[in-house]
Amino acid sequence: METREEIVAAIIERVKAYAGDGDYTEATAFADLNLKSSNYSQMINVLEDGCDVEIPYMEFKRKKTIGEAADFIMNLVEC
Repeated sequence: METREEIVAAIIERVKAYAGDGDYTEATAFADLNLKSSNYSQMINVLEDGCDVEIPYMEFKRKKTIGEAADFIMNLVEC
């Protein structure tokens, strides 16, 4: 994954796997999805493999929306 759009798409794909099909966008709040800690861990693992970066769990989990999470990952990729 090299672009922000690819990262957003990957996050949405994982969200669908955990929360079921839905109309998820960058504005979708993680708090509305009722994800478990294991879901976050699995999502981080997929994103780390796809982006070739290490994603700090607690910092990622503090992101309120899919868009914020994508921005956070993009910042890690660009470092």
